[in-house]
Amino acid sequence: MDCDVRDLSLARTGKTKIEWAGRFMPVLAEIRKRFEKEQPLKGVRMSCCLHVTSETANLVRTLKAGGARVRLCASNPLSTQDEVAASLVKDHGIPTFAIKGENRTQYFRHIEQALAHRPMITTDDGADLISTLHKEKGKRLEAVLGGTEETTTGVIRLRSMEKDGVLAFPVIAVNDSETKFMFDNRYGTGQSSLDGILRATNILFAGTTLVVCGYGWCGRGVASRAKGMGADVIVTEVNPVRALEARMDGFRVMKLIDACKSGDVFITVTGDINVIDKQHMLAMKDGAIVCNSGHFDAEINKAALDKIAKSSRELRRFCVEHTLANGRRLILLAEGRLVNLAAAEGHPAMVMDMSFANQAVAAEYILKNRGKLENRVYKVPEDLDKRIAEVKLRTLGIKIDRLTPEQAAYISSWQHGT
Repeated sequence: MDCDVRDLSLARTGKTKIEWAGRFMPVLAEIRKRFEKEQPLKGVRMSCCLHVTSETANLVRTLKAGGARVRLCASNPLSTQDEVAASLVKDHGIPTFAIKGENRTQYFRHIEQALAHRPMITTDDGADLISTLHKEKGKRLEAVLGGTEETTTGVIRLRSMEKDGVLAFPVIAVNDSETKFMFDNRYGTGQSSLDGILRATNILFAGTTLVVCGYGWCGRGVASRAKGMGADVIVTEVNPVRALEARMDGFRVMKLIDACKSGDVFITVTGDINVIDKQHMLAMKDGAIVCNSGHFDAEINKAALDKIAKSSRELRRFCVEHTLANGRRLILLAEGRLVNLAAAEGHPAMVMDMSFANQAVAAEYILKNRGKLENRVYKVPEDLDKRIAEVKLRTLGIKIDRLTPEQAAYISSWQHGT
């Protein structure tokens, strides 16, 4: 099979990891059961650029069960679980191109290999497949019926493409569905980011001053989880509404340069570039720990860090200490890449269950609406979003009330008043 993974002998370990994650993904399992019966993706060529984890494995298994011909590559050089990649090839027959720690050349070669069969549907986490196809403007681009996008950063890129009139096919912004961003971004990123920091450093959060750069859904999750573990949390923001919300939620809010004076740990979750810049690094106290949980490694200005560092040394895996020109030491985690996936295992399967359920139904939706969708970025339809929530509740053994006909009529009418 066409593939590029570290070691196929790791497949046995990967297989059990995939099975373990699958136990906590009942919504996706229900979709997979239906897909096996109905074959809604039969013969469809799909290219997926995602974090190659045990949870992702259960998604691509579901797509294949629905009849799709799937090829998978990594969406981040450090997020691949090599044993999972091996199992996908050996046990599930899915061409996979991903090696943890791959360099830039390998990374983009793997993207090309994932696109080699001229996909009809793309599934992205960061929009690298879509941007690659649009840059070449060839026959492979013409073959695409539509795509899906998993993360905030990718959606931002795609909306920019739509605005500029260059988006060549419709894309479903899975990230914007409520059963994704309200849970994956907040509870998933909140827990897994702290998990990554702990695995890399083994610090105690209680009594630590943690600076969270950005108070979107991911920032909310990180801040609330850190507060729950006893950290003194400072939030920095550029959006006045979010800054006000953070203050109302009980966090200190200030400019990043001021937070540098007291912060012990800094984490970026903004999706923007050079959030932590040269002046911030130089203002940090000795021993400050810096990491990122945004999709790309651009949030921390690593080039500036290299220029102001006199020396560096690896203290622990994913933990590099830089001695700056001013004599202070700054510790960078996971090369400034996604700390939750590079130094830990990413989001728990229980929350990825809903995110990847969205991905599966979004691919099906694109096919069902072939030729009807414009070259725009769409949300997952509300009825599909709610259906996923309903299935999740059912798998948790939770029942909820429903509106009576009288209540439904009342709430939809303008004629009733005080």
